[in-house]
Amino acid sequence: MESTFRTPDTSSVAVGVDGSQSARVAALWAAEEAVRRDRPLHIVYGADTDGRALYLSAETIERVRVDGRELLDDTAKAVSAEYPGLDVTTEFSRADAVASLHRAGGLHGTVVVGNRGLGGFNSLMLGSVGLGTAAVAMTPVIVVRGVDGTEETGTVLAAVRDEDDLLIARYAAREAELHKASLRLLHVWNVLQSVGEVVSMLDGVDEIASGHAEALRAVTDVVRDEFPDLELQADAEKSVSVAGVLVEASRHADLLVMGGRRVPGRLGLAPNLGRATHSLLHHAHCPVLLIPRTGSDFGSRS
Repeated sequence: MESTFRTPDTSSVAVGVDGSQSARVAALWAAEEAVRRDRPLHIVYGADTDGRALYLSAETIERVRVDGRELLDDTAKAVSAEYPGLDVTTEFSRADAVASLHRAGGLHGTVVVGNRGLGGFNSLMLGSVGLGTAAVAMTPVIVVRGVDGTEETGTVLAAVRDEDDLLIARYAAREAELHKASLRLLHVWNVLQSVGEVVSMLDGVDEIASGHAEALRAVTDVVRDEFPDLELQADAEKSVSVAGVLVEASRHADLLVMGGRRVPGRLGLAPNLGRATHSLLHHAHCPVLLIPRTGSDFGSRS
């Protein structure tokens, strides 16, 4: 399968800021990622002044513009102080944050967001901008979670569903190379989805498990062949909660790479993230890199 977006070492990095501490942490994390790739960092502030022009005074809108540009300048200075050789650009957008980041992804390849915006109620929950960006993005989105006071594990974790996730495994392998880390491919299948909830049907679990292991092996063999110097581990597990296993595994990873299931929205509304994807973005213990699934895979299973 050929990638329709740039690989991590060739794409620039765009990060959204909104004045929250979470966004500042994300900006610094994105800067380090840009340094790894030897690519520029683009810092975006979506002010939504166009959307609010009808009911806000000119003075208020001007204040938003001044504050937004000041935020961009302050963030750029903080990034440059930490990474003095990094090429940093800023953008004040009059569109809303989700639209601004969606456009930035198309131009720069990878979008980074914090796990909680200014309107968040709980530091464990992903803000609406992060969810909205992840749901509509056609390029990779990284939600920065679990980086405060944690030590690197030296492992990149990739959630592999089946052979169709070879692209995700390849992307994760390249990230592991850039991070100078090992790669763990983890395939988790829901035993209840496979055999139903009738206990008498569990006799076929071994045969089903063998099929899942073979799907993982097919992906693993290709990655091992293409990345011979990469330390690689592959595991297949069964559970009643795919998201639960991945959340726990994320405790021992510096980055979780996964494909994003999207459920078409009703009555022309924007698509929503699938339940497992939604749960991982809310509860993972490390940054989550979401690779969009598009086309015929739009509504595929997680």
